[in-house]
Amino acid sequence: MTRTGILAGGNFIIDHVKLIDAWPEQDMLAFIQSETAANGGGPYNVLKDLAAMRCGYPLAAVGLVGTDLNGDWILRDCEAAGIDISQLQQTDAAPTSCTDAMTVSSSGRRTFFHQLGANALLGEAHFDFSATEAKIFHLGYLMLLSEMDRLLEDGRTVASRVLEAAQRAGLLTSVDLVSSTYPQFRQITAAALPFTDFLILNELEAGSATGLELRSAPMDLGLVQSAAQSLLDAGVRREVIIHFETGAIVVEKAGAVHHQPSLKLPPGFIAGATGAGDAFAAGYLHGMHENWPVAERLKLAVCAAAMCLTHPTPSLGLKPVAECLALAEKLGFRD
Repeated sequence: MTRTGILAGGNFIIDHVKLIDAWPEQDMLAFIQSETAANGGGPYNVLKDLAAMRCGYPLAAVGLVGTDLNGDWILRDCEAAGIDISQLQQTDAAPTSCTDAMTVSSSGRRTFFHQLGANALLGEAHFDFSATEAKIFHLGYLMLLSEMDRLLEDGRTVASRVLEAAQRAGLLTSVDLVSSTYPQFRQITAAALPFTDFLILNELEAGSATGLELRSAPMDLGLVQSAAQSLLDAGVRREVIIHFETGAIVVEKAGAVHHQPSLKLPPGFIAGATGAGDAFAAGYLHGMHENWPVAERLKLAVCAAAMCLTHPTPSLGLKPVAECLALAEKLGFRD
């Protein structure tokens, strides 16, 4: 079998994206300037991004939503984007997950208020890798999937078992995390690493997974590289990809290191930062699927992330691959 396409599983969320004038102090007031409903959650965003980028290969979803209006909306939205929903199931045991994403209009900085909903019930039985011919399985977000994050008696997690099943079926595995202060962050991450071919995460998540303090200005690229190497040593099978505001680093299992600066963005370019990390992942996954060199994958990833910033929702800013790459010629990269 020649495998083709991307299967993305995990969080499927309705995002209520609200643009606000400023972040208020406790007990104070902020004004909502606009509000939209949009896709949310790593796999949902990645699939919508790839559809908008006109990737040209099959896209499929696996997840759990409620038997409610929000769940129906997600199913219709995926179908309209050409995403296979045969493994995107509905349950009456919990409502569809939702997030209020508060974005400050002047800076693009955002804060999330999340209801776990049906995503908390997603488990091993919902994944059937015999029913897919996809090349890549992308799972996200660890730390935001209660049953998948559950630690088992042998030190494994349900997510690690799902990833192992995907690899046994012949798929490459990609994993994304969520930025959180989850008390078992390192344990849950460590359990998944031996069954992860490509780990895609930001500097906060890499810091939480390794115990290193990576948030600094300017970013200490040597420290980021050390974090990536630590995650490879802990079990990641092929590549660790760490992205941050000023760029990204990839460290390969064989030892090669790649660095890509982000684009130089003019004033007023950023309409919102919600989903930018997932757009980066979508760009990188597309390059992986098409067997591009790492440098070309990184270039598309930072361009896709920049394109995402042009709209306050996670995916409506995305354009076809060629248009994303054209941003590099138009704006150039940071020094």
